[in-house]
Amino acid sequence: MPKISVCVEMVYDDEPFHERITRAAGAGADAVEFWDWRGKDLDEVRNAAADADIPIVGCVAGGTLTDPDAADDAVETIRESIETAASLGIPSLIATTGPDQDGLDRATQHDSIVDILSRVAPDAEAAGVTIVLEPLNTAVDHPGYYLETSEEGYEIVDAVGSPNVRLLYDIYHQQITEGNVIQNITENIDYIGHFHVADVPGRHEPGTGELDYENILEAIEGTAYDGYVGCEFSPAGDADEAMAAVLNRR
Repeated sequence: MPKISVCVEMVYDDEPFHERITRAAGAGADAVEFWDWRGKDLDEVRNAAADADIPIVGCVAGGTLTDPDAADDAVETIRESIETAASLGIPSLIATTGPDQDGLDRATQHDSIVDILSRVAPDAEAAGVTIVLEPLNTAVDHPGYYLETSEEGYEIVDAVGSPNVRLLYDIYHQQITEGNVIQNITENIDYIGHFHVADVPGRHEPGTGELDYENILEAIEGTAYDGYVGCEFSPAGDADEAMAAVLNRR
């Protein structure tokens, strides 16, 4: 089974932030990740991870990528996040595109995303950080978001042409948007830099919905992918029991 990371923002949301890192380590996770690093006590986060002997493998970059007029601000924001990630030893930065901009056609917004990621790619390469661009579903959770399909995500990654810009394939979002997840993953694994898992419907832990995660995780393990699969779900019940259900699949 692939290495398992825990999004401590979502799985554990009922205690002080740094204590969630300790709890994830105690559950047997291989790593942790979180969302925005801004507003967090980073020394406390670093120390908690060091004390628990667990790596932090992802956080969110920030910035709106779909507005050409805001491109310089987005580049500055992402560069700041690259520096922060490197200082914490975090290998992946999650990039979201931002909203579909009123008054701008999709080609213009697509080109803006490519431009911004191309400008920050050398910084990511120099820092040893990989930016993973995330499509989200607009049908249930994120109406108005720009990037829905993995296909367009692969096109953006291909256009940027950097080994440090990849796709975050969130199986929950892509099941809602397009389905056919095993074939999509295995045929495009070279574009994928990180995974997120949750079941459909409800966005609870694997095993609570319609997705056959045993087969999906086996398919991922059968590829050359050697990164993490991040648990980004809301537990249907007790969080530790939900994580045990995932980790016991190993």
